[in-house]
Amino acid sequence: MNINSFLFKQIDNSPLIVFRIIFGLLCFLESVGAIFTGWVKRTLIDPEFTFTFIGFEWLQPLPGYGMYAYYIVMGIFGLFIMLGYKYRFSTIMFTVMWLITYLMQKSSYNNHYYLLILLSAIMAILPAHKYASIDAKNNPNLKMISMPNWCRVIIILQMFIVYTYGSVAKIYPDWLDLTVMEILMKGKQHYYIVGDLLQQHWVHYFLAYGGILYDGLIIPLLLYKPTRKAAFFASIFFHLFNSIVFQVGIFPYLSLAFTLFFFDSKTINRLFLKRKPYYEGSEISIPSNRNILLGVFSVYFVIQIFLPLRHHVIEDNVLWTEEAHRMSWRMMLRSKYGYATYYVVDNKTNKTTTVNLNDYLTKKQQRPASTKPDFIWQFSQRLKKEYAAKGQDISVFVDCKISVNGRPFSPLIDKEVDLAAIDWDTFKHSSWILPSKLD
Repeated sequence: MNINSFLFKQIDNSPLIVFRIIFGLLCFLESVGAIFTGWVKRTLIDPEFTFTFIGFEWLQPLPGYGMYAYYIVMGIFGLFIMLGYKYRFSTIMFTVMWLITYLMQKSSYNNHYYLLILLSAIMAILPAHKYASIDAKNNPNLKMISMPNWCRVIIILQMFIVYTYGSVAKIYPDWLDLTVMEILMKGKQHYYIVGDLLQQHWVHYFLAYGGILYDGLIIPLLLYKPTRKAAFFASIFFHLFNSIVFQVGIFPYLSLAFTLFFFDSKTINRLFLKRKPYYEGSEISIPSNRNILLGVFSVYFVIQIFLPLRHHVIEDNVLWTEEAHRMSWRMMLRSKYGYATYYVVDNKTNKTTTVNLNDYLTKKQQRPASTKPDFIWQFSQRLKKEYAAKGQDISVFVDCKISVNGRPFSPLIDKEVDLAAIDWDTFKHSSWILPSKLD
């Protein structure tokens, strides 16, 4: 089978239609849920400023209660995606708005937030509104019961990358010897009914090694028909467990929705879209922009494959430095605690002042500002600007010690370096981060 017949063969579009409905609903729930759980208030309203991705400091939350309105509008676009109303516009707008909030703050960083950006962008180009949508109802010429096979392939390949890197990242000593799992489960011992069970050593083995096997094998097992049903039931257990124990938002349910693309379209059609005709054909329709399409997809997936590997070319251990940690599918791999004292030195009088973090940061912000180098550098730069606004030229020195996965506290930052006087280099190791003692 050549590339054309594989990617551009028409197949029934029932899985994509049902996935769009679920995806839109979950986007809505994620948006309004962030308001009702207090996440928007704690993360975007209470802080005086947010720690953005470096280079996006100009992206700050709307004043007052503006972020409530922002998330309500984003939720409405989620509903529009679900209903298939102004689908392209709604999906693009949700993607842009979610991307902005992702870049706006990283105190609550989660790989699943990054994944939602990618999936929203992918959904924006998929013909997911061709059936069971307001758009198709308003414009019958839009209605279709088939889609090219690449629509299915792109979703499966994206999730294969996510799961595979998630599995490989867990193959390191602190995960394999259960150190990380014991720490994670210790924080769950107060859970009703299951709290004591989660402290059992055999449960830690099951979760640690089961997590590696699940992430590494779930896509192949779903693709292989004899193991598909077993893999699906394993997915239900795995994701419901994550939802209950780790409370990771919509991701478990989004992951379960992905299984739609592995089952027979006729089954999906019969279960969820009984009035929809089933596409029985096998037409191959090669679009005029084939080369552009293949080029864009190739570049995208090359980036997706190599981006999570960048920490291998940056000095020291990513668990220590955090450099290249984000956007690498490194999920729940370490527990980090620390404390940091910031010293401001007036360069004119040499007077030293100890910074009270409570005067600047919320409790939620103080933890990363005491454990993660990029936060520490950003806060030092923030202090420099605030003092400069008062007409003072200052230096900022930081005494910081951290503990990774229960190890003894060790110095993280060279306290002799003025962090207010140095630039951040995204593509290089920062020499003011002291060498790790993790190996």
